[in-house]
Amino acid sequence: MTRTVQRRTFLSAATLGALALAADLPALAGKKDDPDYLVINAGIGGNNTNDLLKRIDKDCLAHKPELTVLMIGTNDMNSMKYIPLDQYRRNVATLIEKIQAQQSQILLMTICPFIEEYLFSRHKKEHYGTEGPSGRRAAVNRTIKELAAEYHAALLDLGMLFDKAGKVGLDKYSLIQNVANTNKTDGVHPTPEGYRFIGLAAYQYIVYHDLPQKRIVCFGDSITAGDGGVDKNSYPAYLKRLLTPA
Repeated sequence: MTRTVQRRTFLSAATLGALALAADLPALAGKKDDPDYLVINAGIGGNNTNDLLKRIDKDCLAHKPELTVLMIGTNDMNSMKYIPLDQYRRNVATLIEKIQAQQSQILLMTICPFIEEYLFSRHKKEHYGTEGPSGRRAAVNRTIKELAAEYHAALLDLGMLFDKAGKVGLDKYSLIQNVANTNKTDGVHPTPEGYRFIGLAAYQYIVYHDLPQKRIVCFGDSITAGDGGVDKNSYPAYLKRLLTPA
């Protein structure tokens, strides 16, 4: 099998598999947790890159991760916790440097799409300037990709997977919360199926690229936190279930 075909197989599993098996993923959990397959949920709602820099030592590096999964940027681009793009780049670069200095491998994930009409109910259109929210998200994701290349870090283009397979919009099949699927004008956070989708995509990437499969710290904001912990509704919870041996 060629590497191109293998990559297509990975993408098919991460996109179609996540949707088809959404209801069955809990059955993949092992009967007994193995501490060698530890996954730590270090997501906190409302965090931006400044917040992560303040707590990286306590909430990430103190666990001596073999792999750190970093997804951050949604709050940095919005009005309440806004960080200009050049500062965002410096902040993420510093996070990467601190993580790599501790001999942890790092997996960067691009940020997910959102439902703009809901976003504008909480943030003024003027905040996004001429580029708009989608243009600002694209700039954030370009920055993440550039930093991954610069620091030779692994990169999962999660945003692309959501764009192509997440059905992001106003109907009930959207993997981002809306009125039809959760009775919420959220537009930013994944649905339960969305968290399963992220967990499976991360799992497939980690296995395919032979990244460490134990002592993993998932570091980020509320999209990482989910319902909290690694036994509830969050992508770290599903990642742990998938990595735990049967």
